[in-house]
Amino acid sequence: MSRLCALLAWALLALQGLGKEATEDEACCGPIVPRREWRALASECAQELKLPARYVVVSHTAGSHCDTPALCLQQAQNVQHYHARTLGFCDVGYNFLIGEDGLVYEGRGWKIKGDHSGPTWNPRAIGITFMGNFMERSPHPRAIRAAKSLLACGVARGALIPNYEVKGHRDVQQTLSPGDRLYDIIQEWPHYRE
Repeated sequence: MSRLCALLAWALLALQGLGKEATEDEACCGPIVPRREWRALASECAQELKLPARYVVVSHTAGSHCDTPALCLQQAQNVQHYHARTLGFCDVGYNFLIGEDGLVYEGRGWKIKGDHSGPTWNPRAIGITFMGNFMERSPHPRAIRAAKSLLACGVARGALIPNYEVKGHRDVQQTLSPGDRLYDIIQEWPHYRE
């Protein structure tokens, strides 16, 4: 129970911007849960992404959704374990993971090339994924806000060009990702391009 209370306290502090000095990401972004705080395995990735990136590929994990910091922390760990231990990736495949708790979880971050959309798109795009399956339901609005805030942050940090393009995972690979409901939403975003 005390672990859950600690996670909830951390989430409240993060949402209020209190509890620690602002990092470079927090200076222009909403709270991003760093890898150490969701207890990520050490990354074995080294290949850097050429920044600023022109593309963002949006996907969904197609697994369980999460709507609390405790559940999203566990889900981020589950995704990383699947990618690193089962698929043999050097780390979690995404640059960032979005929880329905309204928080962004750091995957490979802005600078490291992801494994999210195949050999053509991985070197050219930031990969963000929504944790859950969005074929039949839409993500909570706070998850959408978190993703939009992350994209604005990417531009402010110089990690994305100002006229970046958003693509759905299904636009660049043969897949149902990011799910029908989430795909409907991102098609309305001003930077979306098929």
